[in-house]
Amino acid sequence: MSRQPARRPTRHDDEGAGVVVVLALVAFLVTGALIGGGVVALIVGHRQAQAAADLAALAGAGAVTTGADPCEVARKVAGRNGATAVTCTTSGPVVTVEAVIRMPPVLGGREVGGRARAGPGPPSS
Repeated sequence: MSRQPARRPTRHDDEGAGVVVVLALVAFLVTGALIGGGVVALIVGHRQAQAAADLAALAGAGAVTTGADPCEVARKVAGRNGATAVTCTTSGPVVTVEAVIRMPPVLGGREVGGRARAGPGPPSS
């Protein structure tokens, strides 16, 4: 008769569970970082559009005093600041500009915008 080796009892423990927990934690952190980065990029884009609108409105209001076309000046200034002036209205010496910036496709390609108004303040008494 041939003798067979003794079988080892099977173990039912948590060996390897730490790897699964670490991988889940890394996935959670990477996802959070990507979402946080997207939110920060949208906020920065909005701030850039707002700054471009502010500068464009100020330049347009300045153009009113020199007799130049305020909306044309505002469009040029917005473009130099990475934005597009989508609306420009004048009411006497007051210029209102709305500027937008298109976000990269990886962030959905949506437009974020800002609006600004510039002109002389109220008369002093």
